[in-house]
Amino acid sequence: MPDSFPPLPRFEQQVADLRDYLLKFARLQLRNEAWAEDAVSDTLLAALSKPQSFGNRSQLKTWLVGILKHKVVDALRLRSREVCQGDDTLDSTEDPLDYLGFKANGHFIEPPAEWGNPEQQASSRQFFEVLEVCASQLPAVQGRLFLMREWLELSSEEICKELQLTPTNLYVQLHRARLRLRECLELNWYGRAP
Repeated sequence: MPDSFPPLPRFEQQVADLRDYLLKFARLQLRNEAWAEDAVSDTLLAALSKPQSFGNRSQLKTWLVGILKHKVVDALRLRSREVCQGDDTLDSTEDPLDYLGFKANGHFIEPPAEWGNPEQQASSRQFFEVLEVCASQLPAVQGRLFLMREWLELSSEEICKELQLTPTNLYVQLHRARLRLRECLELNWYGRAP
């Protein structure tokens, strides 16, 4: 009796081959291993149960990420009131960016580094790998809000409603997340030797 399974049909194999990529994406969005596994499993199940809806109108990876985005939003909505151990609080009063690199008048002590042509560099795969690492290092709450707004493309109103935030709190958290991302990118991408 052979120990291996029979080979999968081509479509199923291509979907299975993208599981690790989808899991990495879900982990970054949800910051919880079990939730990420659930979202990816739901995505793969949806894709494999209705392969005819793919129709080759886009790349398979793009189609699966689109499904996964909806599963991630569903997971965020379902678990928005759950608290993970070690989760940051939204009203944390200590943020190192509040006192790093700024003069009393709010201007930078040192101006930001020259970024060259960000649009051209943003198209490179290496840039997105660095951005992904930087985003994963954000505090949990800031990372979650940033990803909901910028990657899942939820409106500010939707985020405030889902997480019961005030618009002011959301904007402050997003501002802090963007400052941290900029600092990380300056250190790890734009500030590196050519």
